[in-house]
Amino acid sequence: MSEIPLFGTVGDEEYAALGFRCGLEVHQQLLTERKLFCRCPAGVYCREYDAEILRHMRPTLSELGEYDGTALMEFKTRKNIIYQLNFETVCTYEMDDSPPFQINDRAVDITLRIGMMFNLNLIDELHIARKQYLDGSIPTGFQRTTIVGVNGWMPYRGRKVGIRQLALEEDSCREVSDEGHMRTYIGDRLGMPLIETVTEPHMYTPHEVAEVGQLIRLVVVSTADVRRGIGSARQDVNVSVEGGTRIEIKGVPRIPLIPRLTHYEAFRQKTLLEIRDELRARGVRPDDWKAPRADVTGVMQPCPFAPIAKAVERGCRVMALALPGFEGLLSRSTQPHTPFLQEFSDRVRVVACIQERPNVLCSDMDAQLLKPGQWGKIQKALGVGSGDVMILVWGEPRDAETAANEVEIRAIDAMKGVPSETRQALADGTNGFERILPGPDRMYPDTDLPPIAIASERRERMTQKLPERPWDRIGRYARMGVPEGMARELVLCQQAEMFDGVISQARGVKPSLVAYMLVCERKNARRQGLPVDVLSVGFWSDLFVLAGERGWPKEVVHDLMYQALGAGRDLTRAEMSALAPDALVSDGVAEQVEAILRRAEFRLRKGERSEEERRRLFAMGTVMRELRGRADGRAIRKCVDRNLGIGAPEGEAI
Repeated sequence: MSEIPLFGTVGDEEYAALGFRCGLEVHQQLLTERKLFCRCPAGVYCREYDAEILRHMRPTLSELGEYDGTALMEFKTRKNIIYQLNFETVCTYEMDDSPPFQINDRAVDITLRIGMMFNLNLIDELHIARKQYLDGSIPTGFQRTTIVGVNGWMPYRGRKVGIRQLALEEDSCREVSDEGHMRTYIGDRLGMPLIETVTEPHMYTPHEVAEVGQLIRLVVVSTADVRRGIGSARQDVNVSVEGGTRIEIKGVPRIPLIPRLTHYEAFRQKTLLEIRDELRARGVRPDDWKAPRADVTGVMQPCPFAPIAKAVERGCRVMALALPGFEGLLSRSTQPHTPFLQEFSDRVRVVACIQERPNVLCSDMDAQLLKPGQWGKIQKALGVGSGDVMILVWGEPRDAETAANEVEIRAIDAMKGVPSETRQALADGTNGFERILPGPDRMYPDTDLPPIAIASERRERMTQKLPERPWDRIGRYARMGVPEGMARELVLCQQAEMFDGVISQARGVKPSLVAYMLVCERKNARRQGLPVDVLSVGFWSDLFVLAGERGWPKEVVHDLMYQALGAGRDLTRAEMSALAPDALVSDGVAEQVEAILRRAEFRLRKGERSEEERRRLFAMGTVMRELRGRADGRAIRKCVDRNLGIGAPEGEAI
C-alpha cells in the first residue's frame, strides 16, 4: 500500500486509472423578500433571540414502512436540540405549530428561469415532498422540497455535463454550537427559498469539478435573482472511484476548496479498498467475524494515560474491544496525517458524542501509554490472542456502550470496502465523518399542500425574461478579444450589463481595456478600501467614450478612475479632459524612447531574474516615468525591446 499522494502531484491519467467520478449539488439562496412557505422576511440575520425551544428528534417510518439509516444514526446520538428564535424572523409555521402558506410565487418563477437556463425538462405540476432531517437543522424534523426540472445539460469543454434535477426547497437553521449531547441553532435563515442543482457524475478530475461548479455559479448569478455573499451558496460534492461508492462531502463553502477535497477523498477510498482486500486475503469476513468486548474499568485503576484516568475519576466506563485480523491496519494512512484509526474515532465522536480528543486508544499504535501488563490484562479479559488489535473507548456508561457498538460497526464496514457516508470538509483539504449517507426512505409526500400546476403561459413569461446564457456571453466576449478568464469574471461579478452598455457607446475603445478596468482595476481598488460603487454607469460610459475619441492609453484611463475614486464622486467629461495629458505621443514613440534610454544610466538590482529581464524592467521603468499616460504601453515596450536588442516578452499588455 502506497502513501497518499499530495494534491498537485497527480496527473489526469492517474485519476482516470482510479476511476475518479464526481458530481455536484449546488445550493443557492434566492433573492426574495419572504420565505418559501410563510410570510416572514428572508435575508434578515440576527445575533439576538427572544426565545429558546428544546426539542428531541425521533425517526418516522417511510411510505414503505422502513426507517432511513441516517435518521436511525441521528437518533442514537440522543441530542438535545436548542433553537434560538427571534420573533421578527420566525413564526409558528417553522415550529410546525401552524400549516404552511402557499409556496412563494416569486421563488417558483426564479427557479423556472434557472431551470430553462440549464435546458431542463420542466415539471408540469409541482408536488411538495417532505425530506427527513434528524440532525436538528430543521425544527419540524423535515424539509419541504419540490423538483422543478429534470434531465438538463450545459456545455463544458466540448461535451455536455448532465443536470439531473433542479429542486426548490427551504433553507435550514444556522448552527451555533455542537458540544456533547447539546446542539444549538439560530432560526433566522430557516425557511428561506433555496435551489439545489444536482449534476450527473460527469467530472473526471478534481479541477473539472471546480470548473463546473463555477459554471453553475455563473448561470444562477446571471439571473441577478440570487443572494450573494458568505453563506448564500454551498456545495455538496459526490465522489467515487472504481470499486468504491458515492461519498458526499457536505457544505463546501467555497469552490476553490473542491479540487483538494475531492483529490484526498478519492485516495481515501482507494486506501479503504486496499484495506478491504487485505482483510479478505487474511480470511476476515463479516459473516463469521466477532469483536469480543469487555468492561475494563477496573483494569484501568490506576491508569497513567490522563484522559482515561480523568474519565474514570468522573465515574465513566472504559470498554475494550478486540478486532481480530486487523493487525497493522489501523496505522495505515487514509488521508495526509490521518491514520485509519481516525475513522473509528470520528464515529465515536459523532454518534456517541464523546468529543474530547483522544477518544480511542489502540494497542497497535499506543501500547506505551498504559502501564506494563495492562494490555495483557485487557487481552485476558477479552479472551483473545497476543496478535489481535485491541481498542479502548471511554465515557458515560451509555455513551461508552454506544462507542463500542460504533467501533464494531466501522470494523465490519471495513470488510465491505467504502461505507456510504456524508463527510464534512476540513480546512486542510481532508474530510471527516458526519453521518450515514441518507437514502430514499427519508422522502415522503406532503399532505398539507396541494400540487401546483405550471401553466404554459407562465413558462412563456419566464422564457421572455431569460438572460443570455453565460457560455454564449463568454463566447461573444472572446470574439471581441476579451480573454476567457476575464470574460468569466465579468459575468460572475455582475459587470456584464455595464460592459455591454459601455461598448455600445464607446466605439473607439478596445473591449479588452473596458473589461480589464471593470474587472481587475475595480477589484484592486476595492482591496485598497476605495469606494468603487460611487462610480456610476454614466461615469464609465463618459470615460471610455472620451478614451475612444482621444485615443487615451490604459494609463490615462487608469489614472482618471483613481482620481474619481479619490474625489469620492463621478468626474464630468470636462474634468476628465482637463486632467488628461495635453498631448499624446502617437508618432515618434521610437525616437522618444531611444532618446530617453540614451541618457539613462543602467543600475541593475540583484535578483533571480536574468540580466536581460532586469535590463528590460529598468528600461521600462525609466521610459514610463516620462511617457506614462502619453503613449500606448505596448508600443513603448516594443520600442524598449528593439533598443535593447532582445526578443519580445511573452503575452501582451492590454
